[in-house]
Amino acid sequence: MKVLVANRGEIAVRVIRACRDVGFESVAVYTDADEGAPHVRLADSSVGLGKPRAYLDIEAIMGAADGCDAVHPGYGFLAENAAFARTVEDAGLQFLGPKPEHIDLMGDKAAAREAAARADVPVVPGSDGAVADVEAAVAAADQYPVAVKAAAGGGGRGIRIAEDEASLRKAFAAAAREAGGAFGDERLYVERFVEEARHIEVQVFGDVALGERECSLQRRRQKVVEEAPAPTYDATGLCEAAARLSGSIGYRGAGTLEFLVDDATGDYFFIEMNTRIQVEHPVTELVWGVDLVAAQLTGELGEFSRRGCALELRINAEDPDDKFMPSPGKVAAVTWPAGPWVRVDTWLEPGVEVPPFYDSLLGKLIVWGPDRDACLARARRALREFSIDGVKTTVPMLARLLDEDWFIRGEFHTTTLEEWLS
Repeated sequence: MKVLVANRGEIAVRVIRACRDVGFESVAVYTDADEGAPHVRLADSSVGLGKPRAYLDIEAIMGAADGCDAVHPGYGFLAENAAFARTVEDAGLQFLGPKPEHIDLMGDKAAAREAAARADVPVVPGSDGAVADVEAAVAAADQYPVAVKAAAGGGGRGIRIAEDEASLRKAFAAAAREAGGAFGDERLYVERFVEEARHIEVQVFGDVALGERECSLQRRRQKVVEEAPAPTYDATGLCEAAARLSGSIGYRGAGTLEFLVDDATGDYFFIEMNTRIQVEHPVTELVWGVDLVAAQLTGELGEFSRRGCALELRINAEDPDDKFMPSPGKVAAVTWPAGPWVRVDTWLEPGVEVPPFYDSLLGKLIVWGPDRDACLARARRALREFSIDGVKTTVPMLARLLDEDWFIRGEFHTTTLEEWLS
C-alpha cells in the first residue's frame, strides 16, 4: 500500500517510520519552508506543495495523492476536517482516521455532549447545545463561574471564563469572534467551569479503551507534560465510560476522549473527543505495548497489556525566560538523550531550519519506568543529556518542574502550572 502522509514535523516522521515497519510505501508532502526537512528525506518519495500554508490546501494535498492508496492526516492541519476526509474517500482512497461523519459529530462540541448523554456518560452541566445568542447563554448559566466555548473548537481556542453575568456578556462576544476566526463557526455553548479540575483523557481504538493519560499540566490550555497512568486517581470508571461512548457511535480507529475530573469530589465529566492520533500517544504505547500508528495503518491493534508508567515532555522552540516567545532559527547542533526506555519523537537534526510559520514543537521526550518514581528519575537523567545550539527551548523549565514537590506527589490541576510559572 502507498500512503500519502499529509503532515509535517515529528508526526510526519512518526507515520513514515510506521509505514516502513509494516511494509507500506510512504509519500511525503512539503512546503517551501520545509524543503530540506527530515520527513522529506525519510519518505520513499515526496511532492512539493508551494507556499507555507499549503498543508491546509485540500486541492494541493489531493494532487500529491495521485497514485496513492491511502492518506494519513497526522494531527493538526486537516486531521479533523470532515470535508477533507470525505474528499479522500470520494477519490477512492482510504482515509486512515475515523469516518467523516464521526469527525463531524464529535468535532461539534455541542453535538458531542448530546452523544455522551445518550451513552450515559456524564457531561459538565450547561446548555443542551449551541446557544442562539448571549441572552440564551445567560439563561443557561446555572451557577458561576462558567466557561463559554466554541462549538466547533479545539486546541483551547474560543474559550472564555466568566465570573458573573456582566463578564459572561463580555466574554460571549470575544469568544464568538475568536471562534469565527479560528474555525469559521461562531456558535458557542456554555458549561459550568469546574475549578481545581484535572484534565484526564482516554485513548480508544474503536470501542477498546487503552487506559488514561494525565494531561492537567497546561499553559494557555496547551499540554506541556503527559503521563500514564494518572497519579492519585483511579480512572477505571472513566475508561469504561470512554469505551461506552466510542462504541455507541461505532467509532473507527484511534481517538481520544477528554474529561474533566473534579479534584474535590472525584466526579468526572466528558468535555470533547479528538478524532485523530494525539501528540501524547507515545505514553500509551509504552505502557500498553502497542504501536497506535501502525494500528491505524493496518486496522489491527494486536495484543496488549498494561505495565509500568510513562511520561512525555514536550520540547518547544520557545524561551521560558522571555514570556515563552517563539525561537525560530537554524539548529547548529543537537544532542538527544538515549539509553534504556528513553524514546525521542522528533524531526530535529543539525542544520535544519526551525521555521516561524508552524507549531513550535521540536520533539517529545518519552520515558518509561516500572513505577512512577523510576520513570521520573529516568526523565531527569534524560533531560540533563539534551543540548541544542541555535534556538531556545523549554528544557530548562521542564527540568525545574520535575523537581517540584507538588509534581512529585502528583498533586496538581489544570491551573497549577500557570500558577507556578507566574
